[in-house]
Amino acid sequence: MSTAADAPAKLTIRDLRKTYGPVVALEGASLELREGELLTLLGPSGSGKTTMLMIIAGLTQPDSGEVWIDSRLATYAPSYRRDIGMVFQNYALFPHLSVYENIAFPLRMRKVPEATIDKEVRRVLDLIQLADVGPRLPRALSGGQQQRIALARCIVYRPSIVLMDEPLGALDKKLRDQMKLEIKHLHTELGITVLYVTHDQEEAMILSDRVCLMNDARIEQLGTPDELYFRPRSVFAADFLGESNILAATVLGVEGGWATLRAADAMTVRAPAEPGLAVGERVRFMVRPENVALLGPGESADNEATAALEEVILVGGVTKHYARLRDGTTVSATSLTGGPLRAVERGAAVRLGWTRERTVILRENGTARR
Repeated sequence: MSTAADAPAKLTIRDLRKTYGPVVALEGASLELREGELLTLLGPSGSGKTTMLMIIAGLTQPDSGEVWIDSRLATYAPSYRRDIGMVFQNYALFPHLSVYENIAFPLRMRKVPEATIDKEVRRVLDLIQLADVGPRLPRALSGGQQQRIALARCIVYRPSIVLMDEPLGALDKKLRDQMKLEIKHLHTELGITVLYVTHDQEEAMILSDRVCLMNDARIEQLGTPDELYFRPRSVFAADFLGESNILAATVLGVEGGWATLRAADAMTVRAPAEPGLAVGERVRFMVRPENVALLGPGESADNEATAALEEVILVGGVTKHYARLRDGTTVSATSLTGGPLRAVERGAAVRLGWTRERTVILRENGTARR
């Protein structure tokens, strides 16, 4: 069975650059979007993700670089010749048209026969499980229903690529959580090719086949959610996705595929290494809070640190412990909540431990070693 990984490219961008006066909005961006894939552009405001989307949509022209859609050069082609659909944050539904007519609109613009229009509109209304709302006006629907109608209007004419620009940004948290799963389900059911823009890391992790993490107008890292979370290639990637403990260290030695690091307070840390890591090199290392445990009497771990407990916070199913190392750095440990919390005195000495396999070395030049 074929997967998105070996599917042909629906979209290819090469070395895209865009400036606005002295401001660089996008620099040297290159990626491929494969058929049937949902790829998310993730990053903070100003990272370049919306600029890239607008160039792909044909709403902004790049200073340089190329856009290829279905193996055809489309860098300067008008939007209506690119065979793409767009879903916006504000739905962009026509308030005076019924739901049926909103969905039918792109088909009417393409002069599709009336019988085909009726068949396709009913098909997508069934797909989004809103078969009975066709006669209603958009204002009679909930925000989640309107978002589904916007998606139906986009996919009814079967575009080659669907672009989604922060489509859940206007929804409340509960509805946003529901819609994440709904979009994921629709993507799987329909096999559509989607380029999705968001600043919400949880959204990206749930929905995406791959994530393109952007920072400062450049692509920081491109990979699966698993790769970005467990094998970040930079301090920014490690810090932006999920919670992380990031500490400074110096390489003491490299042997047998393992590096020995010296961190603050003479703490020695072992971690996976790759060729090229030099003795004396200043690096940082990351360990996720869920991989850090509070060690009990007689327990040990590959890497250990002694710290003063600062705070214990119960967050439903998980409990977060925050402890301060002697140099003032705060380290967090997250564990499943097994029952009522026992009272622990603030400032009490605790031992933290984690495995060497879960330690990620981050090079100062941005490359991760794990």
